[in-house]
Amino acid sequence: MNVQLSASHETSRLGIMHLKRYWEKQQAIKNRQLNNVEIPDEWSLDDTLLAALNLGLEQTIRHLYVSDPTLQEFEDWILELNGGIIPEKNIRQFNSYILNDCKTKKREIEQVLSDEDLRFWDQNGYLIIRQVIQKADCEEAVKVICDFIDADLDHPETWYKTHPAKQGVMVQLFQHEILEKNRQSDKIRRVYEQLWNRTDLWLNTDRCGFNPPVTETYTYQGFPMHWDVSLKQPMPFGLQGILYLTDTSEDQGAFTLVPGFHNKIEQWLTNLPEGENPRTQDFYALGAKPIAANAGDFIIWHHALPHGSSPNLAHSPRIVQYINYSPADMDIEKEWI
Repeated sequence: MNVQLSASHETSRLGIMHLKRYWEKQQAIKNRQLNNVEIPDEWSLDDTLLAALNLGLEQTIRHLYVSDPTLQEFEDWILELNGGIIPEKNIRQFNSYILNDCKTKKREIEQVLSDEDLRFWDQNGYLIIRQVIQKADCEEAVKVICDFIDADLDHPETWYKTHPAKQGVMVQLFQHEILEKNRQSDKIRRVYEQLWNRTDLWLNTDRCGFNPPVTETYTYQGFPMHWDVSLKQPMPFGLQGILYLTDTSEDQGAFTLVPGFHNKIEQWLTNLPEGENPRTQDFYALGAKPIAANAGDFIIWHHALPHGSSPNLAHSPRIVQYINYSPADMDIEKEWI
């Protein structure tokens, strides 16, 4: 590293620690003065900073690289996205973590999952949590997403219009009152806490998804099945989650995963022929399963499961919101495999 960075405990105008250092790091990376892999121990801390500031990862990196803001301009942008106010609770909690202040009172973990749920989880590595969001809130979120990308559910020709916020089946929409309300679901939070077996988790600000039916002129735009983490073993524990905002049948571009793969991934990797890329295998041959569920249902899965959306062969779009919680000290494997 050939650039001098501020210490994480230094604050900026917003009063939150690590932000100045984060901005300096991104400037240095962009100017090729620093390689992100030189400071891997800060990846989780960076993600937690964005969670505290209610920022999406993609939108933040894009803003820093495209707009090239000064630190003050970056803070102004953060304030604008947050309606002018960063929750004081978030700042206080994040700064306490930086300072290793253990005064924060931890809540008792509520056992919202049954023994049957936990047995299913242990065997399959995923759960469908039914009706965590009210139907009206799902409908409002759907309207917000459709309005954002100029799609009208009553007019299929609008589903395929290009839009700068559409990246494949992903929609780069992060901040909105109804999206935040859905994220703040008490049931979702308690499920994450029980599976993590800790309450000091941070809620991310993630994007949405819009997967329209394939046609003669429109092919599936989603990613193939994949992992979002390194495959180096043993794989650190981690979770991911997706909220269905529309009723979704198995053939409607449903979220798809390989049940139980968290129990066999290490042996499977060992048995791969030398030189084989584990990320390009036929996951459907491994037992990939599309998950049908209703609007308001939440799917949570172990991040060792290969997963992804699927081609929509039905007659209406699959619309979703991604939601995740993780601890600030979450282990992230430094070596990418």
